[in-house]
Amino acid sequence: MGLFNIKKKAPFEPAVENLSAIYGMDSTIDPSEFAPVDSEQGGAEAIVRPSISFWKDVFRRIRRSKVAVVCSILLAIMVLGAIFCPIFTPFSIEEQNVAFTHQPPFSVDPITGHVHLFGTDVLGRDIFVRVWYGARISLIVAAAVAIIDCVLGVIYGGISGYFGGRIDNVMMRILEIISGIPYLIIVMLLMVILDRGLGTIIIAYSITGWTGMARLVRGQVVGLKGQEFLIAAQAMGAKPSRVIIRHLVPNILSVIIVNITLDIPSIIFTEAFLSMLGLGIAPPESSWGIMANEGIKYFQQYPSELIIPGLFICITMLSFNLLGDQLRDAFDPKLRR
Repeated sequence: MGLFNIKKKAPFEPAVENLSAIYGMDSTIDPSEFAPVDSEQGGAEAIVRPSISFWKDVFRRIRRSKVAVVCSILLAIMVLGAIFCPIFTPFSIEEQNVAFTHQPPFSVDPITGHVHLFGTDVLGRDIFVRVWYGARISLIVAAAVAIIDCVLGVIYGGISGYFGGRIDNVMMRILEIISGIPYLIIVMLLMVILDRGLGTIIIAYSITGWTGMARLVRGQVVGLKGQEFLIAAQAMGAKPSRVIIRHLVPNILSVIIVNITLDIPSIIFTEAFLSMLGLGIAPPESSWGIMANEGIKYFQQYPSELIIPGLFICITMLSFNLLGDQLRDAFDPKLRR
C-alpha cells in the first residue's frame, strides 16, 4: 500500500496560478466589472416590440393606410348622408314644381325660398334629396344581398368542402347549374311573378349571387382539412356543425370579409343597371339608376342631372374597391412587419 501512495488530483482541476504565464494575462480581477446592474440598465435586453394579436395588427395596418382611412371616411359620409339627409332636408322625393324644372345647382326656390343644392330635375324635384335617397336604396340592397350571399355561401361551401367525396361532387355540380342561369332571365321572371320593388331586386340577385362565395369558402375549407387543430377537434368527438362554425369559419373569416367588400360594388352597379333598364325600383321611388336614366335624356342641355348620380356611383364603388384591396393587404400574413 505504501509503495503506491499517490496523491490523486481532481480531474479537470485548472492550474490557476499559471494563467498569467501561459496566456500573458493579468490574473488580477477588477471587482467593478462584476457590479450589480441597475434597474434602468436591466431593460436594455427586454423585448422592445410588444406581442400583438392578428386582429390588432390588421387594425393597426389599416389605420396606417391613408387610402383605407380616406375610403372609410367617404363610406361613412355616404351611410350617414343616406340615413339623415332625406329626413332633415326641406324637400321630399315626391314633391314636384313643374314651374321650376331643370334648375342648376344652388338655385333658390321662388315659393319656399329654400336652396336646391344640386338643382332640380325634369319634374322640378330636388336632386339633392333624391340622390341621397338613392344612396339609401343602393346601400340597403348591397348590405342585404351581401349578408344573404355570405350566409348561404359559407354554409354551402363549408359543407361541401368539409365532407368532400361524393357529397362535394354533387354539390359542386348543382352549383355550376345555378351559376349557368342568366341573371337577367331570373329578374324578368320575378318581375312577372312579383311587383317591382326593393325585395324583388334582393331576391333576384341572391338566387345566384352566393355561388362565388360558396366556391371561395369550399376551396379554403379543403385547404384546412389536414391541419392539426381540425384533426384534434374531430378526435375529441366534435360534430361537423361545430367543427365548421367554431374552427373552420374563424380561420377563413379574413377571406370572407375581403370578398364581401369587393362584391358590394358589383351589387351597387347591378342595382343601378337594372333601374336604368326599368327592372329595378319603381317610380316615384328614387335610385341612382333611375336618376341616371333620366339624366341621359337631357345630358346635352343639363349635364349636372347625369353627372351628380354618376359621381355618387363612382365614388361609392371606388371606395369599396380600394378599401377591399387594403383589407386584403392587411390580412396577408406575408406582409406583416
